[in-house]
Amino acid sequence: MKSIQLGLRQNWRQFALLVVVNAFVGGMVGLERTILPELAEQEFGLAAKTAILSFIVVFGITKAIANYYTGALANRFGRKNLLLAGWLLALPIPLLLIYAPNWQWIIFANALLGVHQGLCWSSTVVMKIDLVGEKDRGLAMGLNEASGYLAVGAVAFATGWVAAEYGLRPWPFYIGLALAVAGLLSTWLFVKDTRHHVAVETRQSSTGKLKNIFRETTWTNPNLGSITQAGLVNNLNDGMVWGLLPMLLAAKNFSLEQIGVVASVYPAVWGLGQLITGKLADIFPKKKMLFWGMLLQAVALFLFVPASSYTAYILLSGLLGLGTAIVYPTFLAAIADYTHPQQRAKSIGVFRLWRDLGYAIGALLTGIIADAFGLLVPVIVIGALTLVSALVIGVRMKGEDLRI
Repeated sequence: MKSIQLGLRQNWRQFALLVVVNAFVGGMVGLERTILPELAEQEFGLAAKTAILSFIVVFGITKAIANYYTGALANRFGRKNLLLAGWLLALPIPLLLIYAPNWQWIIFANALLGVHQGLCWSSTVVMKIDLVGEKDRGLAMGLNEASGYLAVGAVAFATGWVAAEYGLRPWPFYIGLALAVAGLLSTWLFVKDTRHHVAVETRQSSTGKLKNIFRETTWTNPNLGSITQAGLVNNLNDGMVWGLLPMLLAAKNFSLEQIGVVASVYPAVWGLGQLITGKLADIFPKKKMLFWGMLLQAVALFLFVPASSYTAYILLSGLLGLGTAIVYPTFLAAIADYTHPQQRAKSIGVFRLWRDLGYAIGALLTGIIADAFGLLVPVIVIGALTLVSALVIGVRMKGEDLRI
């Protein structure tokens, strides 16, 4: 215990390993990001947008629940054990996607994917925060989320290219099988648990404990509640973009390869941007970062409506990614700031429960509105909700004013 030190420099080897592991985690999501809506229409004959987006609804709900239990059980079972469990669940996912004879198999694969993501991504988030201590939380989250979402973008592009060259199945999903095996082996052989780092920080911390972690993180604490609602709305619009953007572009007669490029620019900018915005969250007030990031997302979504050219969609996809990059590492760093070290994992689990329910809510809302009113109306509705979320942060979250 005496040899345990907090800090990015002091723990850089384990930190770097966890960055790589989280890239494998992100890659598992990128596996579906470009081609699954196309697979639903071409191979399974689904036409209703609500039915097609059902895979995102299932993914969002199972990931949200897994996030919560990962946070709640992290101190009892250890972060590494939960990470290992997540990778074991990932192994059959690519095989299910390759051999699925009907859409129900795809739904089941996405249920497994959601649990895998909840266990693995939540574990790497908490472990990195454990390692670095208070000083570099924003930077740590920026590096963590950057690795994950750069991998989402890279694999989304790769699967789109492979599908265009060799067909929708099976070749794109072999990438997922390689990622699952690599993630499992690297975790099992090299990752070390971080519970002892929490014990060290607990002795140093002056942050008071929450009386009711779930209720206060969800809404009643002005700071934690403001962060949580923004997280939910952020992933609500991400769920819409994930499911609706490929269909919107296909309706405008863009090729599968072009759709893959546009779909990959958003998470790629989101990922790369966090290499900078994560550190900015350690320097600038977090309220200001969250407000302007959500506002930028809203602007990008509104501009999707009049856009028509391939270039415009690439630029707007990048703008949306930039807005998301500003808020994503800031969410987690801010939650850690406002919670006691011993309550951190559970509070992050509650935040990630609500944040990732946004996937399900966004996909379900998008599907219902798109079936009733077409593909553009959901974009306007989700953009308006994102604007309201930014205003909630500006009005409710305590701290500095928003003047630049």
